[in-house]
Amino acid sequence: MKILVTGSNGQLGSELKKISPAYNYKWYFTDRNEFDFFQIDRIGSYLTKINPNLIINCFAYTSVDSAEFDEESANISNHIAVKFISKWCNYNNCKLIHLSTDYVYDDTSTIPIKEDNKTNPINNYGKSKLSGDIACFFNNPDSIILRTSWLYSSFGNNFVKKMINLMKHKEQLYVVSDQIGSPTNAADLANVIMHIINSKKWRPGVYNYANKGAISRFELANNIKEICGFDTTINDIKTDQFQTKASRPKYTVLDTTKISNIYNVVPIPYMDSLKKCIKLLKNE
Repeated sequence: MKILVTGSNGQLGSELKKISPAYNYKWYFTDRNEFDFFQIDRIGSYLTKINPNLIINCFAYTSVDSAEFDEESANISNHIAVKFISKWCNYNNCKLIHLSTDYVYDDTSTIPIKEDNKTNPINNYGKSKLSGDIACFFNNPDSIILRTSWLYSSFGNNFVKKMINLMKHKEQLYVVSDQIGSPTNAADLANVIMHIINSKKWRPGVYNYANKGAISRFELANNIKEICGFDTTINDIKTDQFQTKASRPKYTVLDTTKISNIYNVVPIPYMDSLKKCIKLLKNE
């Protein structure tokens, strides 16, 4: 089987590349330099040239704040390109696993969010990702969409690496305490994707996956501090005290019951995965 991974230099794409030698598939890893989503008219010819049996679409415009003033780029990457990819998959009998986000859901939940909960994103990034999800299923109902939250990794830029870097150089930090979610190690998500592929049980639909746990960003920062042994003072502030260009949802803890029941996936506790990632970063 030929597997094409888009966005291969991102967090999840890098984790998939790392574990790919353990799987006996023919892999193609592509980034924006090779497969530019902004050249919409070339997407079909590029996919036809490789002719994959499965596409794992990790590519996305992920700068939440930048999407507020560059809505066009976010829409092309997260929506229009997905529409063309899903069309190609439908016409060419190619399986598609498309990665999405907790930011597509409504901002009002106070209990873990299920896949059929109301979608009502509060920023342009979430809106563009939701449009991509809708286009994906409209053009290829056989797709699998994986929605995840608060992704981090030893690769790329993310909250965990940012906090470690800040704590190395600052005596005091302010971190939001009223945004609650489930930190998710991209390495775990990569293993879940391979588990789905190897299960030989293709069940189209939307699935949530995140590491087990529900904490605030303030609590996560303190976890990082404790694991790393920093002395930085971390102060909690509220979302409305921390100005960002894009609004952030207050609660996006994901219910993972569906993926557990259908694919026998057992989410790993977030602290276990956080310690593992920080250990990797220390060794580097």
